[in-house]
Amino acid sequence: MRTRRVVIGVDSSTQATKALAVDVDTGEVLATGRAPHRVSTGDARESDPLRWWQALSAALAATGWAEHARAVSIAGQQHGLVTLDAAGAPVRPAMLWNDVRAAPQAAALVAESGAADWAARAGSVPTAAFTAAKWRWLTAHEPEAAARVAAVRLPHDFLTERLTGAAVTDRGDASGTGWWTPTGYDTELLERIGLPVEFLPAVADPGVPVGSARPGTPLRPGTLVAAGTGDNMAAALGLGLTAGLPVLSLGTSGTVYAVTRGRPADPTGTVAGFADALSGWLPLACTLNCTVAVDRIAALLGRDRDAVEPGGDTVVLPFLDGERTPDLPYAAGLIHGLRHETTGGQLLQAAYDGAVHSLLTALAEVLRAGGESDDPDVPLLLIGGGARGSAWRDTVRRLSGRPVRIPVAEEAVALGAAAQAAGLLTGEPADAVARRWRTADGPLLEPLPRDDAAMERIADTLRNAGPLFDAAPGRP
Repeated sequence: MRTRRVVIGVDSSTQATKALAVDVDTGEVLATGRAPHRVSTGDARESDPLRWWQALSAALAATGWAEHARAVSIAGQQHGLVTLDAAGAPVRPAMLWNDVRAAPQAAALVAESGAADWAARAGSVPTAAFTAAKWRWLTAHEPEAAARVAAVRLPHDFLTERLTGAAVTDRGDASGTGWWTPTGYDTELLERIGLPVEFLPAVADPGVPVGSARPGTPLRPGTLVAAGTGDNMAAALGLGLTAGLPVLSLGTSGTVYAVTRGRPADPTGTVAGFADALSGWLPLACTLNCTVAVDRIAALLGRDRDAVEPGGDTVVLPFLDGERTPDLPYAAGLIHGLRHETTGGQLLQAAYDGAVHSLLTALAEVLRAGGESDDPDVPLLLIGGGARGSAWRDTVRRLSGRPVRIPVAEEAVALGAAAQAAGLLTGEPADAVARRWRTADGPLLEPLPRDDAAMERIADTLRNAGPLFDAAPGRP
């Protein structure tokens, strides 16, 4: 009988930690573990990093393979600001990617040196999500806490360091901070925000172990640990993406991205110019309001989330939490064109349309920024919780006019981390591991006729609603 070689891939997301135990040779998922996180509500979106560590321990134990895995890798939510004191303890709760309190600081950073300069240097124009803006917010609003900081980490860095003792990150997750460039940390950008470079972890090369599990951790001491990466970079690895193949991820947030050969640098700020976890690039656009916003509207209407109806001219822009793409951090939701004859099902369908419009509008910009062609015959890979819903699938097909493939494999982020861990044992690049595991296989749905009228109607409403969003309640 073959002796199994097993690795564990971890996804430490906004809401929970998920761990997958995977057979290196076959890609079979042998077991899963999950433990929830606690996120503050209101304007702040924060979590205690020590609870992430507790959730990681619980999720690893729940797989039943923590004592037997040969290698582990941790992927985590991007952009989160983890601040540690000289003893390595959190100074305060971590500010998460979807905390938009730093919008004024992001705007100030762009105003000080210009969007084009930020895009050329860091690949992205800072928004409220970026770690650079969050650090500027912390120094302005909590100077006593900032003065106690001796180290700054991203969420996946923090967990990897707790496992190994090694202060490391990777190029993919680092590229979402606003202070990393292809040649390393940009000291001038760090000076702009007042962050000492010595507070930051080293950037590890892809495909090499960054350390091994220490005694007292949930893993067997000596277990190899990979560098890990950000959640979007891990999902790209987990799907084994080749250049130019676009992905729509439908979760609490919605993202569109593609691996590209060209380095993106979009001065408009629509596209974040991320690096991938290997040697390429991962231009990405992210929306705050995706499945959770549409589900909220379904709940307000008292309807099942798939109880949509065709017809009507109502437009819903479901910006319930502000918005990142388009960059409207102070926006509120908007319903336009409501009629006596509008049905609840049509209103719900309009909410789906509004959410998908934001993603599809950004898709062409994502591919352009990375220098890849936008071929309408290339299927969109649809992943995330929304990909399992018929209303989401049909809306994407109708508004894009493109075929859609639904990978059967779930938990692409954790699979990508598992592929990183497997590569430590086999010497393969992580994306090649995932292609060998055939993680992107799944049913292909044929395109529906493209609904250009709906796309134009939403675009017109968005353009004309600009003054309303500028004056939205809560804008400073």
